[in-house]
Amino acid sequence: MQNLLISDLHILLVEPSDTQAKIIKGLLTREDVHGVDIVKNVAQAKEEIAKHNVDIVVSAMYLADGSGLDILESLKNDVSTSNVPFMLVSSETSVQKLEKFKQSGVAAILPKPFEPIHLHRALNTSLQLLNTEELDLSLFDINHVRVLLVDDSRLARNHIKRVLENMGIEQITEAENGAHALTFLKDQEFDLVVTDYNMPEMDGRELSEYIRFNPLTTHIPIIMVTSESTSSAHMTNIQQTGVNALCDKPFESDEVRAILVNLLDQKEGS
Repeated sequence: MQNLLISDLHILLVEPSDTQAKIIKGLLTREDVHGVDIVKNVAQAKEEIAKHNVDIVVSAMYLADGSGLDILESLKNDVSTSNVPFMLVSSETSVQKLEKFKQSGVAAILPKPFEPIHLHRALNTSLQLLNTEELDLSLFDINHVRVLLVDDSRLARNHIKRVLENMGIEQITEAENGAHALTFLKDQEFDLVVTDYNMPEMDGRELSEYIRFNPLTTHIPIIMVTSESTSSAHMTNIQQTGVNALCDKPFESDEVRAILVNLLDQKEGS
């Protein structure tokens, strides 16, 4: 199947403000996106999505009959639409409110107002979720890479799993938290662990420390995915526990691709 281009995209824009909708549509047109339908609320968005002719949903956070989160969760909980990328456009800065979107599998979050470069990056990120490009490793067959994916959010796991599968990774074992992950680590071999940081029972830090201090697992590379800023002092301390790489949520293909090339080729060649 031929990969989509930005010019091929059909976007559903959910924006209650006529002025904002016009501005965003104009910026999309500048990015060579010409298939844009505009609706104003959750009900209209769900009606359009049900027609199955939407490639990406771009939505404001606050709508008259609900929020963008209602649309996102509806998308991700329906098997027929779970692969449709969702981009949030919002001036909201509340960490708690944005966290809900990150845990539900948002592809990109754009500040309002945003610059064209922000939109360009978000479109490319969403496009990578729609397209498949197998990762070419010189010392490792990507189809044989065994990954343990740990996250307490099913929707977040689905998003990360999709990014990995689009790169050619087929062997992915899912765990709901660190304690659940331990049951797999004791019985199976893995080439990579991708774990969330904030989880109940056993968080990502505790899991990473177990992996590093256990002689049978100490060699496994660890990628930690977090909603916190990866440049914060707190996350720098986390990295000192033996985590090989930190990734922000949303989990972006370009960043992950570079990390995998570095970790897996380096691991196999060491």
